[in-house]
Amino acid sequence: MIDQLLELLPTIVTGLVVAIAVFVTSLWLGMVLWTFRDIRARTRDVLVQFMATLMVALLTLPGLIIYFLIRPRETLAEAYERALEQEALLQAIEEPEVCGSCGAKVRAEFLYCPHCHTQMKKACTSCHQPLQLDWNLCPYCGTPQHSQVVEPVLAPSED
Repeated sequence: MIDQLLELLPTIVTGLVVAIAVFVTSLWLGMVLWTFRDIRARTRDVLVQFMATLMVALLTLPGLIIYFLIRPRETLAEAYERALEQEALLQAIEEPEVCGSCGAKVRAEFLYCPHCHTQMKKACTSCHQPLQLDWNLCPYCGTPQHSQVVEPVLAPSED
């Protein structure tokens, strides 16, 4: 019985060595491919892509650790999204105001919407600068603003 086990031992050891070699090779190849795909998502520089992949291919696990330490922080897609967000914020700042009633674009100095005739701002009683409707004090000249009560204009009755 022991003689039979000793005869099978080289075959078993060979099988285990082959299995371990296949596993380690697959792991190494997976690290190299993952690094290549990750660095391609982070930079367009072909030389950097080649060097990062080569570093992981030659140094294996230490190379992967070094790659994690030196790789760019964000992907190209994340950088693009951040740039779009910043552009949208800048555009929102630079865009003209919008009428709250009809949604038409109007200038900041307009008191009335030229499209729907809604009053958007009021003029200062002293310096005539455009003010928000709820402001009690003119920020330009410091004049207190009294609330303006507008009497409805009735059409003359025909008797």
